[in-house]
Amino acid sequence: MTIQETKVTPVVRTFTAAEIGMLAHVYRGEVYRSTTWRTRLDATTNWAVVTLGIGVSVTFSSAEASPLPLILAGLIALFLLMLEGRRYRYFNVWRARARWMETHLIAPMLEDGDLHCEVNWQAVLAEDYHRPHYHISYVRAVGRRLRSNFIWIFMIVAVAYSAKITVHPLPISHWAELPARAAVGPFSGWAVLAVGLVYNCTLITFAAMTLWLDRIKHRGETSVSSMG
Repeated sequence: MTIQETKVTPVVRTFTAAEIGMLAHVYRGEVYRSTTWRTRLDATTNWAVVTLGIGVSVTFSSAEASPLPLILAGLIALFLLMLEGRRYRYFNVWRARARWMETHLIAPMLEDGDLHCEVNWQAVLAEDYHRPHYHISYVRAVGRRLRSNFIWIFMIVAVAYSAKITVHPLPISHWAELPARAAVGPFSGWAVLAVGLVYNCTLITFAAMTLWLDRIKHRGETSVSSMG
């Protein structure tokens, strides 16, 4: 005997005035929490910018100054990027919920002029409240922050470092002088330049790869598939 599954036709939910008032407070709470975590994101970016400023100032303070502070600024910026990726995952939880209510509750109400809402959207939100989870992976979170802010910081580090070793203590007369100027302590100039090239190429590749992952994640996504 075969048991046939019965498909239940989704019912469009219409909220009462009291429920709409409650949802308004829920929305305000989610916006407040996302704003709080957005401030934390800005803090780590500001730390990276300040570190970069100090590195550039110290490196270009005199012709004899070492370019090492710029290298340290780049490493510190990498650490702050990793920290900001972790913070972005928390921020995205609250942002995704607020955005979900905007696109599935507020926008339909404004378009239709009544309390009509999209089918089953509240079930997705309810499930997220029952079982909170991150809506984005750590890799994609770091990639987003890299593409949004930190790629410019790393670019400035690379340009400033190149300018330092080509201008100080005197402008180079031939490119063959470059490896000798790039040497840092016991490390040869060729090794430092090779590591710097691999470092920056890795960042660019990582940014492109995570952009591709983002597009794959949201390609063909339906309204009830996921949040974030």
